[in-house]
Amino acid sequence: MDTEKTALSGEKRFSSYGYPHPPAHSPCTGNADGPSFIRPLHADQFHLLRNLGDAVGNALNRHHRDIRAAAKAATALALPDPVPVEPANPPISIVLPKPLATRQQHSLDKQAARQARFDEVVALDAKGWSRSRIDRTLGLDRGTVHDWLKAGRLPSWQQPSGDSTVDVHGDHLRRRWDEGCHNGVRLWRELRERGFTGGASTVRDWLRRLRAVTPQSAGSMPAWKTPNGRRAAWLVVADPDEIDETERRFVDALIAGSAELAHLIDLAREFRAMIRKQQEERLDDWLVAAEKTAFAGFVGGLRRDLAAVRAALSLSWSTGPVEGQICHLKTIKRTMCGRAGFDLLRHHVLEAA
Repeated sequence: MDTEKTALSGEKRFSSYGYPHPPAHSPCTGNADGPSFIRPLHADQFHLLRNLGDAVGNALNRHHRDIRAAAKAATALALPDPVPVEPANPPISIVLPKPLATRQQHSLDKQAARQARFDEVVALDAKGWSRSRIDRTLGLDRGTVHDWLKAGRLPSWQQPSGDSTVDVHGDHLRRRWDEGCHNGVRLWRELRERGFTGGASTVRDWLRRLRAVTPQSAGSMPAWKTPNGRRAAWLVVADPDEIDETERRFVDALIAGSAELAHLIDLAREFRAMIRKQQEERLDDWLVAAEKTAFAGFVGGLRRDLAAVRAALSLSWSTGPVEGQICHLKTIKRTMCGRAGFDLLRHHVLEAA
């Protein structure tokens, strides 16, 4: 009787929204913003997989040591020991030109401009112009024009290059570079301890030229970054063709290194396949197998909404278009937050719909 009253009151509330009667099947997910009597009869497969990923990630976060060991094993296999090859001809030493630093190039540009101005002064003096007329025309100081014409050439002056002080420590920098230390600030601090008085930018410029003339080897390539729990959760359930070779080695090493993680990964893969293939008949056995593992909280959430989960694994309904519209409306709301009033927001929302 109470159910009939609830249904009747629900129909009245539904009719107040402009609909003659509630739908027989309302595929929806999450907390719907609509009439309160509509129940989520169909779970969203995307959110089921997302919740599975969170459960796997939380379980992996308790196995940091296993993750680090698997990452180390994957990268160790990724770099095989080099096989020494006897060169047929003696190596030829190739000296590459040293690229110029930014401030050196700027200094050369200024010197070229001064040379062009000096050539103008000499040309006008050859035409018989007075020196006062030359300095007024070219905007130069009278003493400058006088000194240039008296010397007959452009005075050469150049500030001492700051790189000369770095060259004294070149052997130390090359050795540290070969050891794998490419951090300019750290190397600058080491040089400061050795008596270097220049700035960090001088050391960075010197290292930039060294990087340009040093060929990249396998040992100098950036190391594969150990994945965090969320990233590892995706790797362990992904298909082999969705990840690269190093990631596959990482997953294999993770499974081989821990029997508990191997069991959890098998359960996660089974649940993912169950959703993708809509195998509702396997759900009960999976819940029983997973409820005594680290997935106990995830299993409890599935049991609380078991009817909607079964519908997601058996019916052809999909809430993907609904989720797409919700995300689009959220994007409109966030991009206009603080920039427009309600009327413009309402117009954009109705336009998108």
